[in-house]
Amino acid sequence: MNKNDGSLDKKQEIEQAEEYDPEIYTLTDEEGNELHFALLGTLEHEGAVYKALIPVNEDGEEESDEYVILKCGVDEDGEDILETIEDDEEFDRIADIFDDEFSDIFYDED
Repeated sequence: MNKNDGSLDKKQEIEQAEEYDPEIYTLTDEEGNELHFALLGTLEHEGAVYKALIPVNEDGEEESDEYVILKCGVDEDGEDILETIEDDEEFDRIADIFDDEFSDIFYDED
């Protein structure tokens, strides 16, 4: 029996885990609840930056198949913030771009 039989599997597991190490955001909702999200993608469009985030639990495991889109902004103190997109047309336009981007990724994996 070769000593490396088990260690190769463990090494592959570690490499796969390192390949997908999403950036986690902890956001606070209007009621003061902390929610965790993993970053799926970032998009710059017409001078604004948007982030697609999927809800995750504290262990980083996805809790939903649906993602949210937030717009990057700056608050009155100069701090970076993520905010909801109030304009329906803007939201639909950005959602379509993210949907196209994600469909290309998921179709490429099959």
